[in-house]
Amino acid sequence: IKADYDDNSGENNNFNVMVKLKKDSAIWLSITKKVLGIDFEGLRVLATKDSVKVLNKQQKVVQYRSIAYLQELTQLPFDFNTLQDLILGNPIFFTNNIVSLKQNDQQVLALSVGPLFKHLITVDTANGYVLHSKLDDVNMVRNRTCDITFFDYETKKGKVFSTNRNITVTEKSKLDIHLNYKQYNFDEFQTFPFNVPKSYEIK
Repeated sequence: IKADYDDNSGENNNFNVMVKLKKDSAIWLSITKKVLGIDFEGLRVLATKDSVKVLNKQQKVVQYRSIAYLQELTQLPFDFNTLQDLILGNPIFFTNNIVSLKQNDQQVLALSVGPLFKHLITVDTANGYVLHSKLDDVNMVRNRTCDITFFDYETKKGKVFSTNRNITVTEKSKLDIHLNYKQYNFDEFQTFPFNVPKSYEIK
């Protein structure tokens, strides 16, 4: 994935992420950044249903955490399944409590209300593609919002997949993220290498 993000700090940041995913079991991430034309791996992450391991190659440290570490980072009830859905392009924090449903010839709009978010999802009636997700915080004091737009759908091995996504998160500040899935495949054997050098500090 080619990832670009702008956190309003005045700098546009970009990096590449290689993702390996074993359904409902493991998510492996390798995050690299190009420096002087050379790709340098900065972080390697391995998440399972109950744990998160983070290998920081720049600081030469490794962290072993429970899956609750994702919640600490995001301040959300973020778990393994949420991360998996986010990578695959499935709606997140969408509940069965649907309070509104509208449909026309082009789109279906469904609004669900959960314990944390109101989630308005837009689906293309012609093919069932999710076009847009808008999450608004139920807690008006926090006033968190997240907009996710899905486009450039492709079909591979019978699976439909959005290869470009725009994500905007706002609370006290604004974060814009663009994800471009440059290459992807399904149903292939994967390995999840996570070797920790003996010289690395454990935190």
